[in-house]
Amino acid sequence: MVDERVVVTVLGVDRVGIVAGISRVLAENNVNILDLTSSKIRDLFVMIMLVDISGSRVSLEKLKEMLHSEAAKIGVQVTVQHENLFRYMHRV
Repeated sequence: MVDERVVVTVLGVDRVGIVAGISRVLAENNVNILDLTSSKIRDLFVMIMLVDISGSRVSLEKLKEMLHSEAAKIGVQVTVQHENLFRYMHRV
């Protein structure tokens, strides 16, 4: 099975539960976190995750809906893009 990699970015005011909420949605749908980086800039929290959705129980569109729903509950913004699209948009 070939990895189908997606970039998940999260931005919002830092608070307890951001990583837990987003990670829970991924875990419940059999999405594997390949890499994760996070940073706090004053009161802002930024997280970028590279995930493998090849074993996901739901489509990418459904996963996006679920992540957006969770993000709304915890008060953050989330963006979900295929890795190749992310790389294309952020090339130098």
